[in-house]
Amino acid sequence: PGDQEAGEMGLAAVPGRQAAFRQALQEAVHYAKAVGCPRIHVMAGRVPPGTERAAVAGEMETTFIENLRYTADLLAQEDMIGLLEPINNRITDPRYYLNTPHQAAAILEKVGRPNLKLQLDFFHCQIMDGNLSRNLEMYFPLIGHIQIAQVPGRHEPDSPGELNFPYLFELLESLGYTGYVGCEYAPQGDTLEGLGWLRSYWESRGLQHGGTSKAAK
Repeated sequence: PGDQEAGEMGLAAVPGRQAAFRQALQEAVHYAKAVGCPRIHVMAGRVPPGTERAAVAGEMETTFIENLRYTADLLAQEDMIGLLEPINNRITDPRYYLNTPHQAAAILEKVGRPNLKLQLDFFHCQIMDGNLSRNLEMYFPLIGHIQIAQVPGRHEPDSPGELNFPYLFELLESLGYTGYVGCEYAPQGDTLEGLGWLRSYWESRGLQHGGTSKAAK
């Protein structure tokens, strides 16, 4: 994430911070290897303070693409995947550079490396664009990781909100998604109690807690 005390939120698209980005990436790879995690979120960063997004968009994209190609080459040596996560600029971070899956897909196409993928967070995608079913289907070949939270409160999937998570989970299954679904939400209370939605979902699918089939037992 860079120097968060100085207001940074990633470095990959920030002009003039290339050396710091590469050092941070090396550290991230070191930690990822230590914990056995093959995926790293490559954070784009914020539009610099005092500048208009439109005025620096071209330079930031050029910087991002350059850093992503460096990232892809480095991660390929470790058999790792780099992930790009669009973060909404309507609620969460007004100055974050990468805001929509459309923008991320266009950048991934320009970079052209197979070990860079889209990290699709339903929370951010719904706020920026909605149309989740179509977006999920459209960008599915690019997806390397999924994250979830209810909208607008960013709590558990079964908390009051806009998203129908049982439907979205079944859509993911029908598309053949086999990766992880990260629960990036703020629990309304106790974490384990808040996982009741997951137990209910397993039961609705004829599974026991832990995702094992009742029939197999």
